[in-house]
Amino acid sequence: MNRDEMIGRIKDAGKHWDVIVIGGGATGIGVAIESASRGYRTLLLEQADLGQGTSSRSTKLIHGGVRYLQQGNIAFVLEALKERGILRQNAPHLVHNLPFVVPNYDWWEGPFYGIGLKIYDILSGKHGFGTSELLSKAETIEHLPTIETGGLRGGVIYYDGQFDDARLVINMAETAVEQGATIVNYMQVTSLVKAQGWICGVDALDLETQEMHELHAKVVINATGVFTDSVRRMDEPQAKPMIKPSQGVHIVLDKSFLPGDSAIMVPHTDDGRVLFAIPWHDRVIVGTTDTPVDTIELEPRPFADEIEFLLKHTARYLTKDPTRADVLSAFAGLRPLVAAPDEEETAALSRDHTLHISRSGLVTITGGKWTTYRKMAEDTVDQAAILAALETNPSVTKNLQIHGYHKNAEAFGELACYGSDAPAMLDLFRENKKYEELLHPKFNIRIGEVTWAARHEMARTVEDFLSRRTRALLLDASASIEAAPKVAEWMAKELGRNRTWEKEQVKKYQELAAGYVVV
Repeated sequence: MNRDEMIGRIKDAGKHWDVIVIGGGATGIGVAIESASRGYRTLLLEQADLGQGTSSRSTKLIHGGVRYLQQGNIAFVLEALKERGILRQNAPHLVHNLPFVVPNYDWWEGPFYGIGLKIYDILSGKHGFGTSELLSKAETIEHLPTIETGGLRGGVIYYDGQFDDARLVINMAETAVEQGATIVNYMQVTSLVKAQGWICGVDALDLETQEMHELHAKVVINATGVFTDSVRRMDEPQAKPMIKPSQGVHIVLDKSFLPGDSAIMVPHTDDGRVLFAIPWHDRVIVGTTDTPVDTIELEPRPFADEIEFLLKHTARYLTKDPTRADVLSAFAGLRPLVAAPDEEETAALSRDHTLHISRSGLVTITGGKWTTYRKMAEDTVDQAAILAALETNPSVTKNLQIHGYHKNAEAFGELACYGSDAPAMLDLFRENKKYEELLHPKFNIRIGEVTWAARHEMARTVEDFLSRRTRALLLDASASIEAAPKVAEWMAKELGRNRTWEKEQVKKYQELAAGYVVV
């Protein structure tokens, strides 16, 4: 997957697309996979990097949604559990089982949550990840060695899925390209092109070269998440907002706060949300908050009270109480919740997806969640194909393996998240002894991964690499700042950039990563 090659495709003067997708997050790339795999000529344009927004800032869970079960939204849970199983089947190198323990401190919690999670098991059916069980106090401590034991009665264990969201975005993009799609990052759609009142394409600005492109298609799909309404207003300036954004914040702690392989799930926090403490990449992620926001930004920042909320709740359940000084990184993401005029509380808004078609033919898909991206894409392309009078081709994505598919990727050790690409990466490392060196002593990241990302995964900036091709920014923001100059040096060699570019990249990254450091 090479950006220069992708640009070459869209410069083909005779090229007309069946489908143009705006938005390079999970939903948009899912739509591109769905469209291209049905044989439609597909172009996806992303204004920033792939997955730069909400899709790389999740709780890192592929799950049915225990919270939605509590709310009685059985249909949504059933769909999510089914999609969870499909995703583990198609991307086993990135999606795996994770045990969750609900600690019980009141007499009623064991039977109450035990029954609820048995229903969760039943709804999972053949897509189940494991059977839930009641745990004794001793068994709960065995799974969670640092759990607060005062008043602890026992727990309930159940199983859900965990993944690396940004890595999956990249592998999905590679899958779409393999199916025939053209995908370009740093290509901003500036306006919609209309003919006789009907949308027939887009104007797009290449942010690297400042070159404008007028691109034509039979149908345009808006899959821009929290930016949904800004694209809709390119079509209808007075369009009523569909999105009521909510900010979720996570903090990252050292593994010592929650050793072992089990996660903690707290079903009800002070703001009514579920709280998770999850082992991930040899760290612990704690989240999430739910704060209504009015401003939609590509780089949202955690609020101080959100960080304090997470620290306070974490301290309630762990023997080792974390402080601000213990936070390795804090990151925020905006949820594209579909507006509900009668609802005041953000936590009550639905995350089920909404499909909208405007009077001029703009197809908008929004809402939903990571786990159900494939079903959202299938529904979207079904409608878009009808609207564009495309040949009716059935969906094939239920059984379409995601790029990197490997059933035993753990055999590749530190490169396991690359799946079937790992052997080729090892071949690359043998080209230059420097490639095998660690980028930084606090990360299991090799210098050769910088070259790989720039050459094969459309990484264009230091941030692309440290935030999304690897997860250094989330794992330890301060250490990632220290690694930035070396990343810039090796990326410049691969992309043909000069020293001025290197210095500018390091400065930009330092400014960005400073927002992830808690002081």
